[in-house]
Amino acid sequence: MSPLLKGVRVLDIGRYVAGPYCATLLGYFGAEVIRVERREGGEDRYIAPLFTHDDGAPGEGGLFMQTGCGKKSVTLDLSKPQGREILHRLAAVSDIVVANLPPKALKKLGLDWAGFSAMNDKGILVTQTSFGSRGPDADKGGFDGVAQAMSGAMYLTGTPDHPAKAGAPYADFSTAVFSALGAMAALMARDKTGRGQHVETSLLGVALAAMNSHLAEQAVTQINRAGTGNRVQTSAPSDVFKTLDGHILVHTVGDGLFKRWAALVGRPELADDPRYRGDQARGDARDALCAIMADWCGGKSTDDALAALQQAGVPSGPVLTQQQALDNPQADAMEFFKSVTFPGLPLPAPVADLPIDFSDLDAGVQGPPPRLGEHSHAVLRLVGYSDREIAELEANEII
Repeated sequence: MSPLLKGVRVLDIGRYVAGPYCATLLGYFGAEVIRVERREGGEDRYIAPLFTHDDGAPGEGGLFMQTGCGKKSVTLDLSKPQGREILHRLAAVSDIVVANLPPKALKKLGLDWAGFSAMNDKGILVTQTSFGSRGPDADKGGFDGVAQAMSGAMYLTGTPDHPAKAGAPYADFSTAVFSALGAMAALMARDKTGRGQHVETSLLGVALAAMNSHLAEQAVTQINRAGTGNRVQTSAPSDVFKTLDGHILVHTVGDGLFKRWAALVGRPELADDPRYRGDQARGDARDALCAIMADWCGGKSTDDALAALQQAGVPSGPVLTQQQALDNPQADAMEFFKSVTFPGLPLPAPVADLPIDFSDLDAGVQGPPPRLGEHSHAVLRLVGYSDREIAELEANEII
């Protein structure tokens, strides 16, 4: 089957993750994605650099390898009228514009919803903000960690004295996924109505959605949970446990799993103990149950502990380093990564492919990220600029 979004053009003027990775995902489904960035390159191009140029300047980074695959690159100076004119021409011929820029910045560019819909009434504008477009924080900027902090996640993840942020920027990437879902829905709606629309997401809204079950519990019960680190409060034993040569995570949820766990650690009577009836009762008794599990794990190697847990049917896994995560044979068997080359890289970079398998749909990483401005001339010809005009734009440092 041909790519689902073949023939759909996406204009990506986003920064960092939430906008650019939304456009990346649409590209994985076959859309043509044109990335617009500054003449010197956007900040996100050089985060976590994978190599250094001969002059000492950082090369492209790990983030760009993930968010840039398969895109076309156009450089523009949007502070100048000619640069904004090119941007408007591109927006007018795009099906989707993705922009995680502050509302004031979009309006200045003429790409707020009023301006964009006036030049492209069938176009879909997908925007991401930190906190949403209304309310007291509407004009504030922010990043993934700020959304984690304000969603209650950091407070519950750490301890009362030491709130902890997740290392993976899940608010950023989840916002990108919700944005891509919204863009797909807007395309389906356009097929029925012939009209475009504005799709809005926010880091805070997505982070709150991820925490919703805990927030619902708080609203109804006023339980006021405080963070307990890796130790889960609503089931047990669910925590990280030290082995002779590492650490493992064990998650025991439900009466059936608890019964199997109790038999595994040689305490089958615990399954019938009224103190441990139901997940929440076990969560309330987590310290006692986790102490039993810690003793059981402490005399075993990681491999032996995991083998016994697997045989008992209790979900568990090793706490891996980043290199071990890359070397995990399960990741290799599922082909979760694609090796992507780029000029200057000493080795191909493993880029997470679309983590969805389809029985009859071509989707996923299709090519490397673009070099800075690699497609500027071709894209400008697409919107009507002659070679002479392109040369003038280059001479005037517009592109």
